[in-house]
Amino acid sequence: MHEIFLTAFATFFATIGPLDVAVVFASLTGDQSPKERTSSALKGFLIGTGILFIFVLFGEAVLNLFGISLAALRIGGGVLLMLIAIDLVFARSSGASSTTQDETKEAEAKSDISIFPLATPLIAGPGAMGAVVLLMADADGNLIDTAMVIGGLVAVLVMTLVCMLLASQIQKVLGQIGVHVIARVFGVILAALAAQFVLDGLAQSPLFAK
Repeated sequence: MHEIFLTAFATFFATIGPLDVAVVFASLTGDQSPKERTSSALKGFLIGTGILFIFVLFGEAVLNLFGISLAALRIGGGVLLMLIAIDLVFARSSGASSTTQDETKEAEAKSDISIFPLATPLIAGPGAMGAVVLLMADADGNLIDTAMVIGGLVAVLVMTLVCMLLASQIQKVLGQIGVHVIARVFGVILAALAAQFVLDGLAQSPLFAK
């Protein structure tokens, strides 16, 4: 039970990246008043949470609609998470769990950044969405396992909100190097989890299943 929660927490921490979100949030809201920054953080948090919980509730139905097997989801999701892990380890930005350069430039010209890029793709990005569907499918309807996955997601989302509200302080204490160090650690963990998802998917596929 605790293992499922820790796996979910580590996966969502890596794919959402609360510290990375806080750093980007601080840079995009530098000219806003404390009240405006709090409002943007709360609005982005609520919208991003809503998007991810749509995938919590309907992700499996979408898989069934398109005839995607759990084995295929594990392999595909594992590959996606591995790419994100590589980006984290090498401190690169591909857009799977952060904004691209073009998206950042567009966001800087907007007065309201709560929906784009805060809610998506920073909080509810492709990596986080894929992780939600993969982990919920892995729970396979088991109430305790499902609760652990949702608990891990909620814990990371709340941490993300707290990091945004304390963005300036976090940026001063950790700096960009500190954020990258933590991201690299979770990138290595995510790489191992991604490899396990792929191996589990291959073991369940018709090609390798006995």
